[in-house]
Amino acid sequence: SGMTPEAMSIIEELGILFKGPMETPKGKGVKSINVTARKVWNTYANKRIFRTLKGVDTVYSKAGIPINITIVRENIEDTYGGIEHMLTSDVALCRRFVTRPGSEQVHRFTFEMAKRRGAKKVVCGHKANIMKLTDGLFLETFYQVAKEYPEINPSDIIIDDLAMKLVVKPNEFDIMVLPNLQGDIISDLCAGLVGGLGFAPSANIGDFISIFEAVHGTAPDITGKNIANPTSLLLSGIMMLRHIGLAKEGNMIENALLSTLEDGIHTRDFGTPGTQGKNTTEFATAIIERLGRKPSVGALPAGENFEYTSSSRPVEKRLIQTQWPVNTQVCGMDLFVEFERQPLELANLIQSHISNDMKLVTISNRGTQVWPTGSVFTDCVDQYRVRIETQSGDSTERNKMLVLAAEISSSVTVCSVEMLTLLDGKRAYSLAQGQ
Repeated sequence: SGMTPEAMSIIEELGILFKGPMETPKGKGVKSINVTARKVWNTYANKRIFRTLKGVDTVYSKAGIPINITIVRENIEDTYGGIEHMLTSDVALCRRFVTRPGSEQVHRFTFEMAKRRGAKKVVCGHKANIMKLTDGLFLETFYQVAKEYPEINPSDIIIDDLAMKLVVKPNEFDIMVLPNLQGDIISDLCAGLVGGLGFAPSANIGDFISIFEAVHGTAPDITGKNIANPTSLLLSGIMMLRHIGLAKEGNMIENALLSTLEDGIHTRDFGTPGTQGKNTTEFATAIIERLGRKPSVGALPAGENFEYTSSSRPVEKRLIQTQWPVNTQVCGMDLFVEFERQPLELANLIQSHISNDMKLVTISNRGTQVWPTGSVFTDCVDQYRVRIETQSGDSTERNKMLVLAAEISSSVTVCSVEMLTLLDGKRAYSLAQGQ
């Protein structure tokens, strides 16, 4: 799992983890300990802060464009569920989960943070124009939660448009909330706006346990050379101090860091060209020497401490649900089958198995319809989606679909089955491209 049982016990007792970067093997090997820790302890809101720091020159700081962006990234769901299968030797599938309760958690955290800060607007980034059900649910829940905060103006933006606008006019953005994968990518873009990942702190906030870590990953090429930039991890630690009630100490350390940067002291990865960069120890010593000082720009007040107590340990796993009255009706199924011939042949095979109260509606390949209509120019792989619908409305449709799937599997390899449902009479599944 990446950590000892003793470490897990201590973290769960105290409710706090301050961790350095841990490398995840690419393409094989163990699961990411970073993602596992966030998910196991349900730290559903990943708060990442990106702001202009005096002494860290960027094209924006040189142009006099200040940046102060906070991204809240959903931290549990999306493709980070890591649920993947090879459906055939040529086709890999990743399941993407977006839930209403999970979306509510991260949206409510974002609006509560905006309310405490006195922010006037919150933006939701998404790709609901393409992923109409998953990102659509994330966006729908955003506006439902927003109704509880009438003093804050909610708006949304498609993720690719957001990426472009962040580069062109980053100073127009304040607080954003995004799904997991998109939030990770946009976070790195924002880090580039303020000088790089070396200046990007983050907090993973949950109801019981919170994790504080730098946004950046490992740098094995410089291990042991004493040249790493510790700013991101230090800023993450400062976020942790404030979280556990030590705002006075956190502000004092941040003022010392800002004073150090303002004095032109820097590690070798940034700073004015031609100036001598400090090693990690020298940079840390310079910060320590400036404890008690305040920078000329962006100085923080003394801060007020409070007594921190961790939440009581739950006695069992919490089942999070929304009170959403829904009448669910099964109206068919999608069969994902392995088939190496033309779609017309597959259609004839499937139709030989289905009864008169069912209908073969469409066959698609990689999401694009190839039967009953389609284009000869559409390349097909060896895995098709076969959609069968029924109009009977029988409450036993789910079982009937599974029996049919088993029967069809005697003629063609069935890789996966998904039920088609209506929620309060509304279609709860996507159409194929071209359907």
